[in-house]
Amino acid sequence: MSAEDLENYETEQELALYREYRDVVPLFSYVVETERRFYLANGVDLKVHNVGSEVFFELTLQDAWVWDTYRNARFVRNVRVLTYKDVNIEEIAKSDLQLPEGGLN
Repeated sequence: MSAEDLENYETEQELALYREYRDVVPLFSYVVETERRFYLANGVDLKVHNVGSEVFFELTLQDAWVWDTYRNARFVRNVRVLTYKDVNIEEIAKSDLQLPEGGLN
């Protein structure tokens, strides 16, 4: 396999993942970003823990979809994430889900 073949394969995988995201996003209420992953979820619980002078976040997601090209099963019932980095959680406004005229291809 050439480098070009590998690059084309990765590009096709990313495009397929984007299309899947576009199809499933209406099923979820939250977008969650961590330093390692991007999730869609219907339930989010964030706890902040202080241990000495350190702070870390415990994030629990229910009914989630994981943006990960290399995962066979992206739908997950429960996800638990521990991180020292910031976590971004946004509620999805259903009006944000309207596709432009003609849709996206």
